[in-house]
Amino acid sequence: MISRLIIGGIIFGLGIFAPLSGTLELVTFLIAYLIVGGDIVLRAIKNITRGQVFDEHFLMALATIGAFAIQEYPEGVAVMLFYQVGELFQSIAVNRSRKSISSLMEIRPDYANIKIGSEIKKVDPEEVSIGDIIVIKPGERVPLDGVVLEGTSSVDTSALTGESVPRDIESGNDVLSGFINKNGFLTVKVTKEFSESTVSKILELVQNASSRKAPTENFITKFA
Repeated sequence: MISRLIIGGIIFGLGIFAPLSGTLELVTFLIAYLIVGGDIVLRAIKNITRGQVFDEHFLMALATIGAFAIQEYPEGVAVMLFYQVGELFQSIAVNRSRKSISSLMEIRPDYANIKIGSEIKKVDPEEVSIGDIIVIKPGERVPLDGVVLEGTSSVDTSALTGESVPRDIESGNDVLSGFINKNGFLTVKVTKEFSESTVSKILELVQNASSRKAPTENFITKFA
């Protein structure tokens, strides 16, 4: 996309500063327009065939083609160029936020130590049900929300709360998925399935926030 904007911008500048007129001027700006905004026009056409008419792509295509219709070629290209530059900056910002989100994925537990009778079995957290008993060893991440049945320890809650000071816990205390057990063995009764756990909800909220438009942006698009 960057290369298209650069090439289109150069041709646009040529059309602005070179002494062009008539058909040559139209062809120059039309080439710049197609390089910069051809994909927007195609997207608008595809959306129309799907019944999505009044979106930003349709409005951009309508405004810029209208500028060409009244022979305001530079304005038509300029509007599309600035729109595409704005889309580029937005894409860069979204990619950066997604990288931040991927680092958050580290708080997702890889396994849970489920206690079945006198046996301890390592399983996927999604396989654990409410009421199951799990064991959390020193240095391990708490895989699911629950209440401590046996053991005392201190847990690192910084991944969820930002607090740097470990929290002491004992029998009867609640623990949340994402906490890190610093020392001591903990026996925990699971109170929520993994899909409803604290870690799962946090990751879901963050991922949705990065992929959805803000309510204001949706309103503006619909209003337009």
